[in-house]
Amino acid sequence: MKALSVASLLAIATAVAVPASARPLTIDDVTMLSRVSSPTVSANGKWLVWSQRETDLAANKGRFDLWKLDLTKRGAQPEKLVADPAVNESNPQIVGDTVYFSSDRGGDDAIWAVPVTGGTPRRITDFKGGFGGFKVAPTGDRVVVWADRRPGAPSLEPAREKKDPNAGEARTYDQLFVRHWDTWADGTRSQLFVLPLSSAGAPGNGKAIVGALVGDTPSKPSGGGEELSWSPDGRTIYLAMREAGRIEPLSTNLDIFAVPADGSGAPVNLTVANKATDNQPVVSPDGRRLAWFAMRRPGYEADRQVLTIRDLASGKTVSLTERWDRSVGSIAWAPDSKSLYVTAEDTQENPLWRVDAQNGQLTRLTQEGNVSSVSVTPGGVIVTMNSLTAPDDFYRITGTGAPERLTSVNAAKLAGVDMPEVTRFSFKGANNDTVWGYAVKPVGITGKAPIAYMVHGGPQGSSNNSWSYRWNPAVFAGAGYGLVAVDFHGSTGYGQAFTDAIRSNWGGWPLEDLKKGLAAATDKFPWMDANNACALGASYGGYMMNWIEGQWPDRFKCIVEHDGVFDARAMAYETEELWFDEWEHGGKAYYEDPAAFEKWNPVNYVDRWKTPMLVITGEKDFRIPYTQGLAAFTALQRRDIPSRLIVNPNENHWVLKPRNSRQWYREVLGWMGKWTGNGAR
Repeated sequence: MKALSVASLLAIATAVAVPASARPLTIDDVTMLSRVSSPTVSANGKWLVWSQRETDLAANKGRFDLWKLDLTKRGAQPEKLVADPAVNESNPQIVGDTVYFSSDRGGDDAIWAVPVTGGTPRRITDFKGGFGGFKVAPTGDRVVVWADRRPGAPSLEPAREKKDPNAGEARTYDQLFVRHWDTWADGTRSQLFVLPLSSAGAPGNGKAIVGALVGDTPSKPSGGGEELSWSPDGRTIYLAMREAGRIEPLSTNLDIFAVPADGSGAPVNLTVANKATDNQPVVSPDGRRLAWFAMRRPGYEADRQVLTIRDLASGKTVSLTERWDRSVGSIAWAPDSKSLYVTAEDTQENPLWRVDAQNGQLTRLTQEGNVSSVSVTPGGVIVTMNSLTAPDDFYRITGTGAPERLTSVNAAKLAGVDMPEVTRFSFKGANNDTVWGYAVKPVGITGKAPIAYMVHGGPQGSSNNSWSYRWNPAVFAGAGYGLVAVDFHGSTGYGQAFTDAIRSNWGGWPLEDLKKGLAAATDKFPWMDANNACALGASYGGYMMNWIEGQWPDRFKCIVEHDGVFDARAMAYETEELWFDEWEHGGKAYYEDPAAFEKWNPVNYVDRWKTPMLVITGEKDFRIPYTQGLAAFTALQRRDIPSRLIVNPNENHWVLKPRNSRQWYREVLGWMGKWTGNGAR
């Protein structure tokens, strides 16, 4: 039986609630939606607990509560477990009958505990200085905490540093990283500390276990609990770390280490032979094998992620999905240790797959939609799924049958909203390869709709069938635009060769794909106004906006460029993760091969620019620094091209705060409406 799509299931669940006067989705709707995350399931499969974010618009941020669902009762409804409106409760983990979670109650971040059946929460830690996250051992007698501390710190106790009363305000550095993602380096590293856990809690400052290793575990900027794993007996912790040093900004060499949880021995590198990325270690329930994903090529952050298994007794390692031309995302073991559940993108979808642990045989378990989390229970797999027209909800998968919907978290908030129609299409792109895209048709359209041509970032990413809170196609359709997105060469989910094809080719095949893709869409969909289009994109998509200005200047009525590369030479020296920029342009530094960067450099074609452009940047963006946006805006102004600049002082490469998100959409849709003549509905 073919699995129903998330969008179809949502439509079924909310059909009775939709009044006759349905309306399109708006950004005001999106910013107020509840967001589920961090699901955890009890070992007996009875309870699902998760963190749920609600928007505090007045405070311009999100607030988190804990919810639970009884998985043994068909038709059970979610219940609040811990929900103090004055504080945040997040990152739940169930061990036995207890839910451990993070809370800032009282103003200090700490670990708390509450019975899964409900009750009064109690604080179990008292260390100071903050922390990033934690994981309780399956045995329930230890907890590992990761926190930013000085390298070599013996415990969580914050260092006491004497301040020179005559010191100035300047920061000083002797090596990179100087800054990373959105944070200036302050000399600390994310490190692991283990605290004993008993009925009395986990008091004290614990003990450092990473020894002489210097690096961040979990990795920064986006690593979390998926990068470390307890052994079932609670004696060993497996962690991923890229060791620091002068080459850190050039290295993607994360390794998997095994370390005694009591700190009695030094970490052992299990993947020393592989100089590329190894990450997401997960121990089998029987404790005999360790799984993780491994890349092959050093310096490449988007190489194929191969599911790898190590026999912990013999040390024998097997690349289980070596012959599968897809890249493994998340990894979870089945309870019997005979198979694993993984996610892996495939042609604009991100399904769940089962992999036989002996022979690597694959079974696809979901069809349409994006599986964003996986929790394995004795009675099936609990997943979080979303789509282009439906935010995350929980589903249960048993065997190969259709997913069973467990929640409709946003049914009330989406009642009365009519989602747009999404249609996939394909065409022959560059190199005569098949390229996929999708079109999003506004609800109730009469006549032709102006086009929003959205280009994804990465560039190794995908405009796939997933929900977004930052670039939401349904919101653009709700404003009356026919949105088109194309997975150009370099996109993921089509095999590694297709992904690799963008290297040293940034402005070549991808632009050819975009030209052919827009022509294919306007030929296929008569409701599109082919002569009334705006292009928009962020990150690599923002680069492409600058490139289009000089290479395809007569096609669009307007352009929206967010955090895009304007000058490849400056980018090569200003960005923080050097491996990315150097790999993408052939593997050498700019001074070693300037021609490789200049070949696709938008700054070299400013003399051709003519299309009105909106430029958006964030002052805390250290990936593509805001100076790139300032330079692009300066170029537009000097050429007397209609242009507008938006600078977010407290945003990084993304726009995350709810009021800032609403402003972003007002500005973007306002700019597009000005040049297409389309007034937002």
